[in-house]
Amino acid sequence: MTQTRSVAGDDLKRGGVVAARLVAAAPVILFALLLATFGSISPQFFTAQNFTNILVQATSTAMVATGMTFVLLTAGVDLSVGAIMFIAAAVAGKLVVRGVSPGAVIGAVVAVGILGGGINALIVTRLKVLPFIATLATLYVGRGFALWLTETRAMNLPESFLHLGASSVYRLPVPLWLLLTIVLLSQGTLSFTPFGRQIYAIGADREGARKAGVRVGAWLAAVYVISGGCAALGAIVSLTQLGAVSPTFGLNREFTAIAAAVLGGTSLFGGRGNVFPGTILGAVLIQTVENGLVIVNADPYLYPLVTSGIIFIAVLLDSLGTAAVKASRRRTIRRTIRGCESTGFS
Repeated sequence: MTQTRSVAGDDLKRGGVVAARLVAAAPVILFALLLATFGSISPQFFTAQNFTNILVQATSTAMVATGMTFVLLTAGVDLSVGAIMFIAAAVAGKLVVRGVSPGAVIGAVVAVGILGGGINALIVTRLKVLPFIATLATLYVGRGFALWLTETRAMNLPESFLHLGASSVYRLPVPLWLLLTIVLLSQGTLSFTPFGRQIYAIGADREGARKAGVRVGAWLAAVYVISGGCAALGAIVSLTQLGAVSPTFGLNREFTAIAAAVLGGTSLFGGRGNVFPGTILGAVLIQTVENGLVIVNADPYLYPLVTSGIIFIAVLLDSLGTAAVKASRRRTIRRTIRGCESTGFS
């Protein structure tokens, strides 16, 4: 009887592992289906220039989603990234119009992002406000401040600023170099540093991490500062592509960033995920959908429906993945308990 139970337990465990792997592979499968669908509708989709455009256009979302990944790994959320992007863009626009050098503009924008992330960190770690509530509040305050700063008017930037986003180094567009740098630093931090390992530990079991001596408050503050800085860099890239700051700049970008991270395998419940290839693949997938819809001349009114569908798929995949992991763990625990009972251990 014990042997029968053991075999059944092994089968259940293998089933849970297979289910978890299928859910993890779902973004790749979805990406392949998108390529096949859009490619069959329009030959223009399968061109080197179009794929380059997709990568370049995805850089801003990928940068914001990279910062969001750090927050989600701790089981938190940052709904203020779109507002931080708007404020950063407004500050950048005013400085560029006044003739400030590009280096100084980028430095000021990054400072704005760090400040915005620091405010979120203060509210979450010191005032003990739930991340959802805290960042929702700073979302509205931030957008209101940016509207006041811009006087609800669009600011057109000079052509020289647009050249920053269009220029290339060794045949690779500058935005992709910036994204590559951010990805290497971010994934390297998560994979090879104590800070990265402790971020995963906080997301998996915050109280257990605290008892183990992890500086939970400090690391939680750090991830919101990282998120703010990435949002500001994403704003710079968007500005070089759009060439203007409008009252809708950064609107709803927080949801796109969350969707990109979750599509790439980052869990909304914390403790699971990565920047590369996960989040980057998610951002490219979302941009592929938008690019494909434009190429096939889809109705623009369908775009919000498609975006909402992507967010729904991302949340569904996360729920299925989390359920599969938990089921696999429960089966492993039950098997261990039964093994102890059969051998007389307790």
